[in-house]
Amino acid sequence: METNRLLGDRLVKSVAYCFIGLFALVCLYPLVLTLSVSFSSEQEIVRNGYSIIPLTPSLDTYKYIFVNSGMKILKSYGVTIFVTVVGTVSALLITSMIAFSISIKKLRFRNIIAFISNFTIIFSAGLIPWYMVSVNYYGLKNSILALIIPSVFSVWNMFLMRTYFASISPSLYEAAEMDGANYFTIYIKIALPLSKTALLTVGLMYALNYWNDWWNALIFINDKDLFPLQYYLYNILSNVNAISSGRIPSGASGNITLPAETVKMAITVITIGPIIFLFPFIQKYFVHGIMAGAVKE
Repeated sequence: METNRLLGDRLVKSVAYCFIGLFALVCLYPLVLTLSVSFSSEQEIVRNGYSIIPLTPSLDTYKYIFVNSGMKILKSYGVTIFVTVVGTVSALLITSMIAFSISIKKLRFRNIIAFISNFTIIFSAGLIPWYMVSVNYYGLKNSILALIIPSVFSVWNMFLMRTYFASISPSLYEAAEMDGANYFTIYIKIALPLSKTALLTVGLMYALNYWNDWWNALIFINDKDLFPLQYYLYNILSNVNAISSGRIPSGASGNITLPAETVKMAITVITIGPIIFLFPFIQKYFVHGIMAGAVKE
């Protein structure tokens, strides 16, 4: 009986591993195809379509991107890294403080604060009032803060962190209060150290949001020195598509032939590269954080 059960467990594990392996290959295939196409020649892509292995390996696309705009891309990388780091740290600080506050059941108006936060998810003033307030009252036009402030707080992330803080035993807080600690001390020395997984999970979400953001740059930024990476590469891709499709004025492009297809893939590789290298190191915290955040009080 015991032997049959062990064989059954091994069979289930084998099937599960095979399924997970196949699913991983399915998920990996688009990434490998993107990388392959980015190192292919434009003529080969037009002639034979996409291939998992470059039939005619070429660096022409990357040469076109970096030779023509190398320093500007590096500058936009710097802007994106600065915005991602400062924005993520600021967002984590604000989000964790609000989440900790409403996790305290003795807090007055706790439910009102939660209701107002929920209300902002359901109802919005719209794009034009948001833009007018941001520009006229906060002066975010052509400011690096325009890439940080609009995304500095997420209600969904706040409630995820609140679930973490609420799961901490109230007896720890009560013991700290008896020792003379105020709530800020409890937040710094007890709540945050016990919520590292939540901080990493929410921090990754904020970092991905800041890293991939180009919308705020489109709305607020005209100064090319403040263009983040995503928006700068978006402009390159738009220019390439415009020239390749003939939408520019007659004679302006001459006989220029640009790598329209491969440049899309190269831009994707350039933008997602750092995130791909970072994600494996924090994946376990991210998965654990999402699972724990799904547990209700």
